[in-house]
Amino acid sequence: MATREPWFIAPARRRVAMTRECALLLPRVCAALADPRQPGSDDTCLEKLLDWFRSLTAFDPTVKLLQDNPCLTEFITAILALPEPSPSILSFTLRLAGILAASENRFQHLRQEKLLVRLFGRDGPLNSAVWEDASVRSGWVEGVHSMMHHQPALHFLCDGGGIDAIFTLQGDPSLFVASAASQLLVHMLTLSVESETTKPLSTKDCDWPACAQIIIKHIEDSLQSSSASHIEQSLKLLTSLFGNCHATWTEVLWLGISKQIESFLTEETVQAQHMLANLLLKMAWSPVFCDTEGSFWALVTSALEHLTPMQAGPLAVGILRLYKCPQDVRIQALTVLLQPMDCILRAASQPLEYAGLLDESVSDPITVESLLSSKSSCASLLCQTLAHLEELLSLIHLPVDLPYTSLLHSLMTILQFCNGFLSPASPLGSTISQILINCFRVQRSALDVLAALSERKGCDTLMGSLFDVLLAYLESPNTSPTVLKKTFQATSKWLVRLQELSCSNNQWQQTEKILEDVFLVLQKHLCSPCWEVRDSSLEFLTVLIECLRDQDEFRQSLLSSEVPRLTENLLEDPESYVRASAVTAVGHLAFITCFAPESPVTGNQYNKENTVAKLQEILSTDSEGFPRRAVISIFTKWLRQGCTGQLEDTEQFVSRVIQTVEHDLDWEVRLGGLELVEVFCSQTICQLGLPKCPHAPVSSAVTSSIHQNESLQILCRAKLFSFLFRSLCDCDKPVGQRACDILLGLRGDFCPISTLKDSQGTGDSPAGHGIAWLQRTLRQGSLAQNFPTDGGNGVDFQNPESMMLALRTVDLEELHDELNKSSDHVEKSPQSLLQDILATVGTIEENEADCY
Repeated sequence: MATREPWFIAPARRRVAMTRECALLLPRVCAALADPRQPGSDDTCLEKLLDWFRSLTAFDPTVKLLQDNPCLTEFITAILALPEPSPSILSFTLRLAGILAASENRFQHLRQEKLLVRLFGRDGPLNSAVWEDASVRSGWVEGVHSMMHHQPALHFLCDGGGIDAIFTLQGDPSLFVASAASQLLVHMLTLSVESETTKPLSTKDCDWPACAQIIIKHIEDSLQSSSASHIEQSLKLLTSLFGNCHATWTEVLWLGISKQIESFLTEETVQAQHMLANLLLKMAWSPVFCDTEGSFWALVTSALEHLTPMQAGPLAVGILRLYKCPQDVRIQALTVLLQPMDCILRAASQPLEYAGLLDESVSDPITVESLLSSKSSCASLLCQTLAHLEELLSLIHLPVDLPYTSLLHSLMTILQFCNGFLSPASPLGSTISQILINCFRVQRSALDVLAALSERKGCDTLMGSLFDVLLAYLESPNTSPTVLKKTFQATSKWLVRLQELSCSNNQWQQTEKILEDVFLVLQKHLCSPCWEVRDSSLEFLTVLIECLRDQDEFRQSLLSSEVPRLTENLLEDPESYVRASAVTAVGHLAFITCFAPESPVTGNQYNKENTVAKLQEILSTDSEGFPRRAVISIFTKWLRQGCTGQLEDTEQFVSRVIQTVEHDLDWEVRLGGLELVEVFCSQTICQLGLPKCPHAPVSSAVTSSIHQNESLQILCRAKLFSFLFRSLCDCDKPVGQRACDILLGLRGDFCPISTLKDSQGTGDSPAGHGIAWLQRTLRQGSLAQNFPTDGGNGVDFQNPESMMLALRTVDLEELHDELNKSSDHVEKSPQSLLQDILATVGTIEENEADCY
């Protein structure tokens, strides 16, 4: 069990001591929790209380905590004295005792009090009726795990018979308890070997410590038993051990059980093969085994040969991800992975027409053919294989070379089987085709791999056939919306690849024809009655423009189609998701129709002012948030890429947008407005050459001062400061945080550090009074009422001198700290937690309780 970071401790760990206030509250909390007449406390509060005790004990191994707070042992005693304790409170008690007993000193103290044997021994909950409750069993296991940090705890459990209970809990009906028991045994075995071994263990001289001997004998006996569940439990334990412990002694343990494990591959009476792949994979990642040449890799080879294709697939892909692996094993793993794809190719072609992917198979090809011929297993095997191939293709550096051309051919064959566009030449192919027809799962998986394959070289010869398959899917009325979306994604990636090839080999005609066909089918989908199809089509168009807008052939094909007009029409779509996607697509289209240096489009239809006006109308009037968010995002993108004209035009543009955005009810739109402001501020300061900007030209002090004043005037005229300061009091914290960050940046640009110290004496001026009022208002945060407009309460947000004074005077650091505090920072204290528990059980006045 991993130890969680306590909920109230900063990431930088520090020693935590109990405060006087907490020490006074703790006895009352313990008494309340031990009182069976009181209502049970909230489980979340109990979890937080345990977190607090973990932090109190983490750096203090002494018994001081128990001596200073005798109420803790009194609480445990009181719970043990109850004839029928609450399962929740008993589970809490077991876990608390484990935390307290984690140090050897406190362990001995609790043991002398006879508390540990009554909690974790044979006479404790183990043999009582309350043991039937899974939460009690879980608390017992977690308590034992928490205390298991020293030899006395290890011997206490082994000598007292507790270890037999853990063996039994491996098969607990609660999967959580069973898993925790297995993890506990791994921890105990590791602790026993590493704390009780006097010399390194070896295969020739192996003298296991007593506790380790008990666990290892249990593993060996379970592996040799006739019980499938016992075998599975031990395999799970070994998988966890080899995955988490990479000490050399694990090899000694392995050599004692390897023959038995190997026998599971061939014994048909033992159904444990499905777990062997994961075990061997964990071992392969361990440096203890991956560097060895011999029995381990021979066993991996045997597993690849004997496991079923469904079982061997995960092992094969895991092996192929390894960089340290014998080459013959890697080749065998690749063969196992590609067998289903090879079978597809052979099933679809005439004998000798196509050689397939593989020269030879690892296992009998009849097995794979049988699975692909079965309706119950065909899709599952192909989806697993395709998922593994996609996983490999996602790696930046592949440790193995894949046969990309043959793989692409196989993918195209699968897709043609699925839409019925291929007439197989073999009985096997006919069977597979009938099973796969309109199989959406396989189509989606194949298209994902197809998209990933576009980034690999070596598939150029099949480009024409590939686009035939993709266009067939785009044109087919039987293509489901989800499969169509995947087809769009694959098509966009391969169109980018096609453009790269066209540039290198001058095959423009093929590219133009494919683009023309794509835009024809896109026109149809933009008019689809299904909103998901319209939405996917707009997303596809946006991706194409982002990737290909600099290519003349693409721009000409796009603008000669009806796609731009249909896209603009969808700005008025009844579905808000579609309107949002249309906004994004129109915004990207503008890079071609409005903002290109030599735009190929003339006429009023694609006039920049018209496009801006349409999007601003959506920002002002659309009833849904998604389209408005899309507009502000597009405006920011335009601004970043310098598409909004000269500085004067941009100032007016930003000002109009901000005046709309600051009153928007959607906080994400307001946050988007702040991002627009941040970009505009940065560009303005850089263009006018302030020394703070890394891209600004070097200028004299006088010139810098002039530029600084000019920049500040522009920001004031655009009414940015009113928006920024108002946003500090926004009821949505991310908005206030972003505004504060921007203002801190502006202060760094406009106000030297020396001027910040000199600004304290400005309170007597009229402007100073206004700024003082602003500071008081900002401290109220989201509770501030009637935030001033320009000129209200003496604050003129369009006056450069007033705003310079505000930047110097307002304590932005204090505001920043307040805004970045978590919403429950007060309630997260241990004192507040204890008060809450008391409030829950009704022992303090209601108005003393915190609420969170």
